[in-house]
Amino acid sequence: MTSPIVQGSGQAPGAPAAASDTRRGRFLSGLGLLGPRHGRHGLPADEVDMLAVPIGDDGVVVGVDAEGQPAVLGVNRPTPYDMVLIGGLWTAQVIALRTAATGARVAVETGRPQAWVQMVHAMGGGQNGLAVYDVGHVPPQGASAGTPVLVVRDCGMRPPRGRVVAGPWQSVLTLLPYLSPAAPRLVRQARLTGIQRVSPDEAAELGRITGLSRTVVESLPTLADGMTLWCAGRDRQYVLTHPTDAEIGLLGHPRRMD
Repeated sequence: MTSPIVQGSGQAPGAPAAASDTRRGRFLSGLGLLGPRHGRHGLPADEVDMLAVPIGDDGVVVGVDAEGQPAVLGVNRPTPYDMVLIGGLWTAQVIALRTAATGARVAVETGRPQAWVQMVHAMGGGQNGLAVYDVGHVPPQGASAGTPVLVVRDCGMRPPRGRVVAGPWQSVLTLLPYLSPAAPRLVRQARLTGIQRVSPDEAAELGRITGLSRTVVESLPTLADGMTLWCAGRDRQYVLTHPTDAEIGLLGHPRRMD
């Protein structure tokens, strides 16, 4: 959230000193800049329908939906946001790459840094938005509205509890290659869960955890590479990630297995 802006003018002729002191105190407390007054802009109610303002979702385009429309993942939020991806490293890396391209910082906590080193080098050696840390060694990121952060936890089947957790303007994406004993807890805590191709037994278990319909459960073992089912509450959406030429050159083609 932006800081409140104090609206008003400088001290008018004859204004009491107390009013000036009050405004000065607000300025020093960081609540906003003092500036000139401006006239208000109004619109009659019967003219509202004449407005045509393009408004869309704000976030990272992670692919297209069943209708071919862009699917947007809103990772930069003023409230804590936990995500779980049961799938492949390729998809997690595409999300990280595209998130960094929006200007956010990405911190990767991983037990396999060699799998991320090519991305780090391609992005300027960690100076341009993406840094890799060993498991348990992610420092505080200092996330803010101006510098949002995505923490990607690539810590295997049994990720330890993270030192750096979701907070205002800091989302966390936990990658699980398969359904592990830790998955039910993580999925229940997450606000968004992505599921890629899994075995029939895993699909049945995920159906019980997330309340998926039988039709959806039966589709999970047949998902193509690059296809993800995203679940948030009762909402379900299949998303197909199409890599750009630059992403193919850096990460290769979509794949479920690594």
